[in-house]
Amino acid sequence: MTGRAKLSPDAIEEALASADGWALAEDGTSIRRTFTFRNFSEAFAFMTRVALAAEKMDHHPDWSNVYKTVEVALNTHDAGGLTRLDFELAGRINRIFGG
Repeated sequence: MTGRAKLSPDAIEEALASADGWALAEDGTSIRRTFTFRNFSEAFAFMTRVALAAEKMDHHPDWSNVYKTVEVALNTHDAGGLTRLDFELAGRINRIFGG
């Protein structure tokens, strides 16, 4: 199975159990997390670091930023849902946020 193969509902549930802070969207096709920072500069720095990691993976988030809040949604558009890449990027994003 490649990193871009769509995951089964059971595989999604298993992967989500180790994706701290991430939640399955209501439609089941993406995972989402909200990150809050002390100010806009910290939020923007976080987005820059995530952008560099995402570019290296050739896997990009859907996101928005309002002042100190960054909303992130991950899915694999060409697979039509969630893949291992989404959970790998979620882990990288968590590490960037935490460290």
